[in-house]
Amino acid sequence: MKPGELPSLLLLPPPPRPAGPLELSAAYRPTLKSVISKLRSSKSPNGSTLIIALIAPVLSGQFRRHKSLVWSEQQSILAGIYSLISLVCSQLSVATEVDGGPGSVDARVVLVDHDVTKRISEDFKLAIEPNSTVVVQLATFVAAYHPWKQIFSASTEAGHQQLTNYLRMYEGVQTLNQEQLIAVDGGLTLNTQSLESVQEARSTTTPHSVVCLGGTFDHLHPGHKLLLTAAILLLKVPDEGSSESCSFVVGITGDELLKNKKYAEFVQPWEDRAMSVIEFLSSMLELQKQGWKRGAAPKIIKKDGEITALFRSGTISVSCVQIQDAFGPTITQENMDALVVSGETRSGGAAVNAKRTEQGWHPLQIFEVDVLSAEEITDEPTKTENFASKISSTAIRKMRAESHM
Repeated sequence: MKPGELPSLLLLPPPPRPAGPLELSAAYRPTLKSVISKLRSSKSPNGSTLIIALIAPVLSGQFRRHKSLVWSEQQSILAGIYSLISLVCSQLSVATEVDGGPGSVDARVVLVDHDVTKRISEDFKLAIEPNSTVVVQLATFVAAYHPWKQIFSASTEAGHQQLTNYLRMYEGVQTLNQEQLIAVDGGLTLNTQSLESVQEARSTTTPHSVVCLGGTFDHLHPGHKLLLTAAILLLKVPDEGSSESCSFVVGITGDELLKNKKYAEFVQPWEDRAMSVIEFLSSMLELQKQGWKRGAAPKIIKKDGEITALFRSGTISVSCVQIQDAFGPTITQENMDALVVSGETRSGGAAVNAKRTEQGWHPLQIFEVDVLSAEEITDEPTKTENFASKISSTAIRKMRAESHM
């Protein structure tokens, strides 16, 4: 977590079933609008950071060390929430990027695995207990994510119950004043499918030891946050203390290739972009009982054209690699399993596998993330090929250029 003003927490109840764009909008949009409206008045020079905890039965599996998830389902929900964040911020004229300046809101969605129908036992103990995924369970979230500036919850019966359960577990971690607990507008959640029928239809995703992703990551915005979060959901996390590890390789375009971009003078330097990616990922990868104010920073290893951060006692490594072409480490490093792309980089994934096949290497499994849009949500299907209104680094640079005129 970045230094400075404390982040705030928003507790979100489980998503509706089904979790389509309209259903997610009805469930979460009033809450997001209310919270973002309050946070934009912050006087912090760097804006506000908001951690959005989506508390739901995300994971499958009886044993803690063998948990799994349905990647397509979870990335779709994440895309829906980040699209709502983009839409609300666009309507309120609130900047969404990391370090967006005064009045900005840097919102980050964290998946928290918890079955809200199960009662918390009287003798529960807070402990950090990682599983085989990067998704944390509620007890681990409470133990590692603190302290908070404010805690927001929906003013609905479900929201009140969720806050009560959370505070019961959070007691003793941080002393909170009543002013720090803020109830906001709640949405309408309709479940037309039973949870059991949804779970029966699930087909869990095989996790991978090495996952790769590429991009410019200039002025880290909701589209980048979705890609990065969706990608790390594919990681197979080894036991803490194990000699094994999993790796997330992020190819980040070098400065030289961005000289001809629009408003190139406002492109962030490569190292700033790399460190911004690592700092954002720490929101989901670093787990310490001391919290983010007193906990130790992850180990950072820098060498020419590469920055690596080690999380969770070295079981997870994040390597930001400077790339000078469209392929990056995918054609120089054979030991890779999966490549994450968006709709607009779909063809790049095919080109990567063609190159790897030419070299006699196994192709990468391609995972495609939904595209974000700041357009009004309707019952019309979204065309993934239409990127005109999506949140973009170019749009952010343009606004910064205009503010300097």
